[in-house]
Amino acid sequence: MRLELDQVALGDGPGAPLPAVSAVADRRAPGFVAVETEGAPTLASLVAGGRMAPDRGRVTLDGGEDADAVRASFALVDTPTVAEPFSTLTVAQVTREELALAGHRAGRASVADFLDVVGLTEHRRTRLASLPTELRVRLLCELALLRPGVEGLVLTSPERHGGDVAAWLGVVHDLARRGVVVLTVTGVAALASVRALPAPDLGEDDEVDDEATPETDTDLDLDTDTDLDPAARPDDDAGAPTPGSPRS
Repeated sequence: MRLELDQVALGDGPGAPLPAVSAVADRRAPGFVAVETEGAPTLASLVAGGRMAPDRGRVTLDGGEDADAVRASFALVDTPTVAEPFSTLTVAQVTREELALAGHRAGRASVADFLDVVGLTEHRRTRLASLPTELRVRLLCELALLRPGVEGLVLTSPERHGGDVAAWLGVVHDLARRGVVVLTVTGVAALASVRALPAPDLGEDDEVDDEATPETDTDLDLDTDTDLDPAARPDDDAGAPTPGSPRS
């Protein structure tokens, strides 16, 4: 699967909401888009994820222009105002909400199993705002991959949460090794840091078959029946507010 942005843009001139950008992401290499200004990352993510049509340029999936296919295959991850969980929610609360939205059981046991698989058990009660950036990226990307049909991710501005670029980039490369197509929308400075880092060496065992389906559902045995019984929730999560950002 190959996602390509070919000179996509919104508006004209130096003050355009989204100046022309191009990028390619596939199962062998993640892609990156560098944009500036406050709203451009969200606009670039919406266009790349098939949620908004560009004024100019093309977004193609495996060479064809099909916004519906892009929208069905790609989830927006941590996109401001669109797919960004409330920063005051705990890791467990975010996990429970996303499991339910993906059609899986969302009780305490399922949340605990998921967090154990992704290595975040000790952060169950950590507020999202306090979670290190690379762990935030790991959490939200792994949760997005549990949604039916999702094989790719559009990750928005991970650098805005601070931390080491190399750390969250390591998560992106790990996902790519598993066959997940990842397009990261980031800033110019962060992309310069990405390009300055050594490219990962994908050995023979890590090569990805373009025809293979990526292993994106972790190792969890998650049923499709949701379990939202309040009695099954951790005590610290009872009565938690529902995230205001929709699943995208």
